[in-house]
Amino acid sequence: MNESVVSLRGVRAELGSRPVLRGVDLTVRRGEVVALLGANGSGKSTAVRGIIGQVAVSAGEIEIFGVPRRRFRDWHRVGYVPQRTTAAGGVPATVTEIVASGRLSRARFGILRKADHAAVRRALELVGMADRAKDSVNALSGGQHQRVLIARALASEPELLIMDEPMAGVDLASQEVLAETLRGQVAQGTSVLLVLHELGPLEPLIDRAVVLRDGCVLHDGPPPRAVGQHALPGHDHVHPHAAHDAEPLRTGLLS
Repeated sequence: MNESVVSLRGVRAELGSRPVLRGVDLTVRRGEVVALLGANGSGKSTAVRGIIGQVAVSAGEIEIFGVPRRRFRDWHRVGYVPQRTTAAGGVPATVTEIVASGRLSRARFGILRKADHAAVRRALELVGMADRAKDSVNALSGGQHQRVLIARALASEPELLIMDEPMAGVDLASQEVLAETLRGQVAQGTSVLLVLHELGPLEPLIDRAVVLRDGCVLHDGPPPRAVGQHALPGHDHVHPHAAHDAEPLRTGLLS
C-alpha cells in the first residue's frame, strides 16, 4: 500500500506565460483512490495532463510506477479518461472500435487476439454498453459517450486509472453506472486519480483529497466534507503554507 504509483514533486507548469502549477507535490499509492479537487482554473486538469505527457512541465519531477515519466514506456498500465468529449471526435466508428483502440497498447504488432477481444467485451459489460457494441458512437447520448471513454480506458486492464471530471454533464443513470464500475475496479486493487469539481456519488470511494488553489496544494488529507469544523487548521496534512486558508476550504472553495 505504501508503494507509489504516481509521484509529483515540486512540479511547475505554464500555459503560455501564465503559471498554472506552482510547485505541486502529489502522491498516489498502490490501491489508493485520490480526488484532485479545486475551483475552475486551479490547475487540476493541467496536473493530470502533465502526468500523461500532454502538458510539458517546466520544473520538478514526475514518476509513474517509480520510473521518471520521460523514460516510462509501459502505458498499458495506465488508463486515462479525458474530460467529457465525443468518444470518436467526429470520426465514424462503432462503440466496439472505440473501446478496442484502448487495447492496442497491449496488442502485439497492433493485432487484437482472442484475449484482447475478450477484454474489450468485459470493458463494455462493466459500463453497461454491451448491448450497444455494434452501434455508431454518433447515435449515443452524452452519458453513453462517457461510458465508452471509460470502457476504452478499462480495456487495457490498467493498474492506474486517471479520470478527468468523469461525472461532468452526465445523467444520473450514467453516474450510477460509472460509480459502480469504479467501485469494482477499486475492489480489484486498481489505483485511481480522479479530477473532480465536487465529490458527488464517488465520495464513499475517496481515500484522500488533494485540493488545489491557484496551482498550489491547499490541502492533502481527508476529503473536505469529512473534516470537522475545527479540525482542519491544525490537521497534520494541511499544506504548511496554507493553514490560514483552512476556513475557505471548509466553506466554499469547491464551488
